[in-house]
Amino acid sequence: MFGKVASDLLGLSDVGSVIKRQDYDKVDADDYVMHEDGEKIYFLIKSKTDEYCFTNKALIHLDGTSAVSKKRMLRRYSYSSSTISNVLLETAGTVDLDVEIKFTIGSSAFSIDVHKKHLEELKDLYKSLIKISELTHENEQTLDYARLSLDLASAALGRASVKEGDAAHQFKSINEAAFQWLVDARKQYAVKDFGFVFERYINQ
Repeated sequence: MFGKVASDLLGLSDVGSVIKRQDYDKVDADDYVMHEDGEKIYFLIKSKTDEYCFTNKALIHLDGTSAVSKKRMLRRYSYSSSTISNVLLETAGTVDLDVEIKFTIGSSAFSIDVHKKHLEELKDLYKSLIKISELTHENEQTLDYARLSLDLASAALGRASVKEGDAAHQFKSINEAAFQWLVDARKQYAVKDFGFVFERYINQ
């Protein structure tokens, strides 16, 4: 009983470790990475019950119920559809043996305890998540501006005088141009692969 209380007080109940790159293929999360589509692991935290696998495209969370149970719940959070926010890094106190990284992705909040010997690696993850959060926010704003600009342009063209026989042809041309313009804007600003961010900040 005392051992459990002491363990909880010191933050040892389920403290994670940062897995080295050469050992990624030895963890369960690797089986769920879409290697066939160019997905790649950049950071991985493993505890007694959970695995947190950060790839260039998503967070893959293998959620275990307890250290003695083999049951796992697999959850995948795509960075492009589940925005990262509220990224925090809590360093260790005098008696603490763990540090904590906290963030929200989509509607799910995470608080991950990691042994304090991995603080330097965790700083790299912190920087990466902050940058992804900033980029997705900026890109969403830019896409909103693009849609507004397109709406204004379409409204202006709608008010322009058009000969009756040319109306259908012009409508088709405008619709096709607008569609292609939005497709190009989404390709540029709706980023799905953030490997370039991890490669910049992760120094494993």
